[in-house]
Amino acid sequence: MPEKDESQAKPREEPRIGVYVCNCGGNIGNVVACDNVARVLGKLPNVVTSHSHMFMCSDPGQNLIIDDIKEKGVNRVVIGACSLFLHEQTFRSAVERAGLNPYLYYHVGLREQVSWVHHDNPKEATDKATRMMMGGIAKARYMRPLEPVRLDAGKHALVIGGGVAGLRSALDIARRGLQVTLIEKSHYLGGHMAQWERVFPTHQKARVLLKELIERVLAEPNITIHTGAQVVRTQGYVGNFQIKIRQEPRGVHGAFPNEQEAVAVCPIKQRREFDYGLSTRKAIYRAYNGCVPESLVIDWENCTKCGECVKVAPEGMINLNEEAREFDLKVGAVVLATGFKPYEPLYGEMGWKEFPEVITLAQLHRLLDDEGPSDGKFYWNGHPVRDVAIIHCVGSRQIEGVHRPQPDGNVNNYCSRVCCTASMSMAALIRQKAPDAKVYDIYEDIRTYGRGHEDYYRNAGKEQVTFLRYFAEEIPEVMRADESADRPLLVKVKDHLTWGETIELPVDLVVLATGMMPNPVDDLIGMFKVSPGNDRFLLEVHPKLRPVETAVNGIVLAGTAQGPMNIQESCAAAGAAASKVAALLIQGEVELEPFVAVVDPERCNGSGKCIEHCPQEEALTLETFTENGRTFQRAVVTPANCNGCGVCAGVCPNRAIDVAGWRLDEFEAMVEAITDEIPAMEGAI
Repeated sequence: MPEKDESQAKPREEPRIGVYVCNCGGNIGNVVACDNVARVLGKLPNVVTSHSHMFMCSDPGQNLIIDDIKEKGVNRVVIGACSLFLHEQTFRSAVERAGLNPYLYYHVGLREQVSWVHHDNPKEATDKATRMMMGGIAKARYMRPLEPVRLDAGKHALVIGGGVAGLRSALDIARRGLQVTLIEKSHYLGGHMAQWERVFPTHQKARVLLKELIERVLAEPNITIHTGAQVVRTQGYVGNFQIKIRQEPRGVHGAFPNEQEAVAVCPIKQRREFDYGLSTRKAIYRAYNGCVPESLVIDWENCTKCGECVKVAPEGMINLNEEAREFDLKVGAVVLATGFKPYEPLYGEMGWKEFPEVITLAQLHRLLDDEGPSDGKFYWNGHPVRDVAIIHCVGSRQIEGVHRPQPDGNVNNYCSRVCCTASMSMAALIRQKAPDAKVYDIYEDIRTYGRGHEDYYRNAGKEQVTFLRYFAEEIPEVMRADESADRPLLVKVKDHLTWGETIELPVDLVVLATGMMPNPVDDLIGMFKVSPGNDRFLLEVHPKLRPVETAVNGIVLAGTAQGPMNIQESCAAAGAAASKVAALLIQGEVELEPFVAVVDPERCNGSGKCIEHCPQEEALTLETFTENGRTFQRAVVTPANCNGCGVCAGVCPNRAIDVAGWRLDEFEAMVEAITDEIPAMEGAI
């Protein structure tokens, strides 16, 4: 390894280090002898004060740091406490309030890394805590003041997804004075909410509430909407994303008197997505009555361009030769509100596609909707449904080796959360629309978790819904009944409410309570460099501390893009995403952590090794310079794209690149200190 750069190793001022060991209310102090650790550390060079305190994050604890900085000239701070994810910002703010650069503080995680994992060995835990703090003190001797990376930020946000979460997020961002562009891949706004008749637990009409929200969005001057649009290319970074969007044409321009005739003459029939395939539509269609936009649209994938609709429409109203257009957009932040899709059962899964009398919960919603394919009557194939079985957890809470995996080889082992309440709601609605019908609810567990949702479970019992409980390893069987039977299907279930008795239920209809799966957005995952979780939903940084942010600065999540949610939760998550975007962009400038790669121009010879191994796109580039008649190449860092991973520092043959705040000389000092002898240990503990 090349020799240590002595010019970098020398600090700009004599370090005066303040050391603070937190008892964390006993979380640390009940295992680690914090007073002794502080006493030992106080003997180290450059340490001018060393304390043990019950709660360093409390106001008295913070004031102790502030007073030492002001009165004792402390210019480096080392704190041993709980996770830095909880209180790093707390201590940075305290240091800054005292007039010290906030990056001249180092945090040692004594709770998670010491007391919690070595709770049965207090002496060894105290030894480890001391050594870790010694490493922090060694690093502090070499720390330099840092400044955040500051970037200009356009006061413009892109919202991807026109469902309830995207609409809510766009509206909340726009109300804060920022420009918003909302794009929706389909040609209509509203997402899945438009397909429900009522929302629980208020029983308000879903499409009425949705229309009110859409009208508020349309009335907001700061919002621009593009339907039939999707992102095709991205580049840039937080504050300055350059987005290319492709918008498919509608093919129909405005409304005209004989629209129904234009639809009627179309020879193409397709399954209607809005009714989940329970009805059909033409290749020229509108999603539903009252949809937004209200005009018809051409289904380009299935349209044969026969021209029959053009013949009956006024001139210029329908253009079957219209082409897609592309346009560029510059935004400061992006909200991913890409939504979900209902789980599609595999062929034969509990009779799906094998028996026409097996439908999904989403189809049942449409069937019982007063504006649905059967006008709200509980009919199937033209006959009233007398007995129905609803089977829970289809596509959710799956077990490897029991359930068939998805195409990626994984099962859906998560709970979709909303299915139980939706099933209870539908069971009660069936009893209202068909009082004589028998309803069997076959569940694994009932999880009506939301406020007021438990009432649906209790009311279902009062409505004489019959409950049966199965275990996940014993999947209910759906089979064709004998020809002599008066019900077409037979459901066989081992019921653990009757001590494991096998029960056979003759029914007219089986409803599979399918869960949620994320919409397929692999293209967006690749373009924005965001990560999916094990459940395939988009992954947030931390479910509690940063619940709507991704690991990519400026990219946030809203609604069911990140997991199963009901409408209320989607709106709440959308509001949180809007708050994050507004806080990021409202000042017109973005501040990022300064822990990014820094190139030493005197040592860089342009080998390109750092660029070859850098995992971050556009973080490092090799640029050509001319100086004193000499032309040479040198690595250049784009701080906004660098995440400070340090790969470049490890591969540079000349040690010409480092990470600010985590330089190699700091690492070396820490390693030496951790492996050094602990001073005055004898008799101290």
